[in-house]
Amino acid sequence: MTDANLDTIKTPLAIADYRRFWLARFLAVFSTISMVVLIGYQTYDVARADYGMDRPEAAFQLGLLGLAQFIPLFLLTPLAGIAADRFDRRTVVLIANLADACIALTLAVLTYQDQLNLPILFSLAALHGAARVFNGPALSAIAPNIVPPRLLPRAIALGSISWQAGSVIGPGVGGVLFEHSASLPHFISAGLLVVSGLMIMSIRPVRAKHEGPPVHPLRQILLGFQFVKRERFLLGCITLDLFAVLLAGATALLPVYARDILGVGADGLGFMRGAIAAGAALVALFLSFRPLENNVGVKMLWAVAVFGALTIAFGLSRNYLLSLMLLTMLGAADMVSVFIRSSLVQLNTPDQMRGRVSSISGLAISASNELGEMQSGLAAAVLGATGAVVFGGAGAIFVTLMWAWLFPEIRNAKTFASHYLDDTPAGDQRRETPV
Repeated sequence: MTDANLDTIKTPLAIADYRRFWLARFLAVFSTISMVVLIGYQTYDVARADYGMDRPEAAFQLGLLGLAQFIPLFLLTPLAGIAADRFDRRTVVLIANLADACIALTLAVLTYQDQLNLPILFSLAALHGAARVFNGPALSAIAPNIVPPRLLPRAIALGSISWQAGSVIGPGVGGVLFEHSASLPHFISAGLLVVSGLMIMSIRPVRAKHEGPPVHPLRQILLGFQFVKRERFLLGCITLDLFAVLLAGATALLPVYARDILGVGADGLGFMRGAIAAGAALVALFLSFRPLENNVGVKMLWAVAVFGALTIAFGLSRNYLLSLMLLTMLGAADMVSVFIRSSLVQLNTPDQMRGRVSSISGLAISASNELGEMQSGLAAAVLGATGAVVFGGAGAIFVTLMWAWLFPEIRNAKTFASHYLDDTPAGDQRRETPV
């Protein structure tokens, strides 16, 4: 597609590369979310059935599972950002997808042979964390290179639909299949991850643009952290998500609710995870047609506060249908904050640093998710599952109030104003401001 055509298109879906990117992302999320949800359920079930643990002890294993995923994420994030900025981003995604496919295949075989135990589950979760840390920054940095900057917020919203649709369908299908054949959803995940990687490779080559002499990798890592530290606006956006979700990580305890509180089993767990993604997908679909344009900072803060309030309500619910409704609303509120934060971070980062900033943002997200799971597991061991969820929701509201005061730059963000991109065809980025 020529630059002239790019100037006239109205939607990112008119770009063939973006359509392939969208479908590849959907397949990858479908597979990995299904795998992760079932690993959580299998860990909790093995702890209860094979190790004879009571509910608090088994819930604590879910916390350790989150820690197992976070450690490689923490250690490898700087390298993942460098990889996304130095190499063809498609190749980085392909290798990460193939690694995840091997993990899914291993899970399938061991599940079929009934050979799973806690050390194996923790090891596979850690390997998945290592694969995911390279996938995230490279995949996130591809979209700004294949769509015009003026369409990037719409592309992010559409990309969120692929993510959330995979998050809805993957756990739902995986949970239903798991009840009939525990190994089948893992076999399917392995195959779809390979297909996803091959589709990413069908996109034109995507490599970050660099100006000036080569910079040592360690220096590049340092520059990425310095950039985020100096840009208080980006720092506030990234850390808000980190601390709010770190506390309000209700999803970590969904296996406890599914198995022992609501009594709905693995398929019910799949629908509970899917309900969160369904709410997010509906909001993402709306935002792809009607993107937010005004007072985006304040709206992000309100969205995080509502997320915390809905987490409290879910923690107290004992009705399955009510819980599904609350989880759907929780996912919708989360999507508003994710959409705004993603757009602001991508549009206010120079392309040649986007991989590193995306990796830092990804580390914050992973820390909030995986360490949030550990925090939830520890809290559940002390307060019980309900107490842990309610405490986390209240903590998210408190963090929102604190960040509104500590980072007035967020409150004052009126639009998605870009410092590094103008309204030109994709790839024609302005010269980077020296770091």
